[in-house]
Amino acid sequence: MNACTFNICKGSLAVVAFALVVLVAPRGNAFDAVTLADYSGAELFQRFCASCHGEAGHGDGPVARGLAVAVPDLTLISRRYGEFPSVRITETIDGRGVVITTHGTPYMPVWGYEFWVEEGADIVAETEVRDVIARLVEYIRSIQAGTRQQD
Repeated sequence: MNACTFNICKGSLAVVAFALVVLVAPRGNAFDAVTLADYSGAELFQRFCASCHGEAGHGDGPVARGLAVAVPDLTLISRRYGEFPSVRITETIDGRGVVITTHGTPYMPVWGYEFWVEEGADIVAETEVRDVIARLVEYIRSIQAGTRQQD
């Protein structure tokens, strides 16, 4: 049997995908952010989400083609649920407090943890993580199909 078993290869893909998200993804504006607080929701999305979900949120980012699961079109969330489920989207992005199918697999990072570590892994960082995720959720709300921003 080859040294790269299915689970190890899947884990390696997750590491590569995460590296692409953090190191290669577009950066929004051409300035150097010092902390995550320096990014708008749109800039956070471009830096952390667009590599899988695509620049416009349609699930067509460059990393999406290499994943074994379909990456959802984030512009259709309101249509899918009948309204925009802010709490569900917040929990999905955070990924630490609820069992969500995409988390715990190599497909979507647990951003709450990643942002917490990025911001210093303390109580102040936890407050910052909530703000960062709230900005991402508000941005995703703004790109919903049929909203004024998209028409």
